[in-house]
Amino acid sequence: MTKDIRIPALARVEGEGALYIRTKDGVVDDIELKIYEPPRFFEGFLLGRYYQEVPDITARICGICPVAYQMSGAQALERAYGVSISPEVRALRRLLYCAEYIESHSLHIYMLQAPDLLGQESVLGIAEIAPEAVKKALRLKKIGNELLRAIGGRSVHPVNTKVGGFYRWPDVENIKGLLDDMKWALQASIETVQFGATLDYPDFEMDYEFVAITRPDEYAIYDGDVLSSTGRRVSVEEFETAYLESHVPQSTALHSHTVDGNPYFVGPLARLNLNFDQLRPVAKKAAQDIGLELPLKNPYKSLIARAIELVEVCDVAIDLIEAYDPQGPAYAEVELAEGEGWGISEAPRGMLYHRYRVGADGLIRFAKITPPTAQNYPRMEADLWELAPQVISRPHAEASLACEHLIRSYDPCISCSTHFLKLEIRRD
Repeated sequence: MTKDIRIPALARVEGEGALYIRTKDGVVDDIELKIYEPPRFFEGFLLGRYYQEVPDITARICGICPVAYQMSGAQALERAYGVSISPEVRALRRLLYCAEYIESHSLHIYMLQAPDLLGQESVLGIAEIAPEAVKKALRLKKIGNELLRAIGGRSVHPVNTKVGGFYRWPDVENIKGLLDDMKWALQASIETVQFGATLDYPDFEMDYEFVAITRPDEYAIYDGDVLSSTGRRVSVEEFETAYLESHVPQSTALHSHTVDGNPYFVGPLARLNLNFDQLRPVAKKAAQDIGLELPLKNPYKSLIARAIELVEVCDVAIDLIEAYDPQGPAYAEVELAEGEGWGISEAPRGMLYHRYRVGADGLIRFAKITPPTAQNYPRMEADLWELAPQVISRPHAEASLACEHLIRSYDPCISCSTHFLKLEIRRD
């Protein structure tokens, strides 16, 4: 007897994907996490474009984390042209990144994953049983969006970032005017950690290879070396010697693996496990107050890691807002020459890598972008191989939901949200 579970569209994730599980004689025989969204060819149509267009074009890859694409791309091109940004520019870029983390993490915690853990079909169910939690989530996301708008010119696909810095310094009064909201957000984030600790997480742990960027002096988001929980540490220039990509027939997205052929895990759980010591005191205290023990090896508890990161970025943002007093030019001048550059930063969902080759005319000769979700696909499939035998005997609706819950814990960003799910189970 064979039994097929087909989920033709995954709900509450960014993009269009499907899951297919086949069993034969009661044993899981095949699992495919299918990404069927049409290829978008961003790397291809960057070729021949002027280098300064890259931050604006790559920001369109994702409406949830455009800042990550801008930051990794700008870093890569700055390396290619030998540009050094000022400390003031780096500080403002970190603040822009904080804004993205606030709006993205608050969205995922309360509106995408919490419904699964609370037995609700959607955030509307949470609004009925815990309306204050939803109000908190909406205000947190709004604060993140307002900070994005104040720095980047708009809250979606910001337009103020350029290679070398920013087109102009944001208005000091507008930035300082967000300070009270940010202090509220910090307290709300601490409460979010406490909320996350009360949720009922599935009993599921795996031995993962966690990979994230790291720095000795701060919780790394904007830049750093690439660190693995195996002890492997490489610079951004060496990234492609340690982490590779390959095509798989069921997906229009590439799948990443280590040079040894193993899947690895990127995202908030990896960052927290590898960089806990670099957290600021308020974030460490929030973790300690809930009795957090590391390493966390349960992917569902990525929600807790996101909540702790919310505390971290809100605290960082308060300091950066209070210190904001721009002096000098908002960008460094770029002298065109042939070159190659690499950039890596931590999108809310994990490491995002860019590499470019450029000509002396300022045009892009080669472009490579490795997003975090592509890096997590093989790891998600490996988790599903572990989960499927535990759920395959359940009613088909319950089995499909269990698989979706696991996938959603990774917060995969395929491109944009889908809104429905249809499950088919076939018995022959």
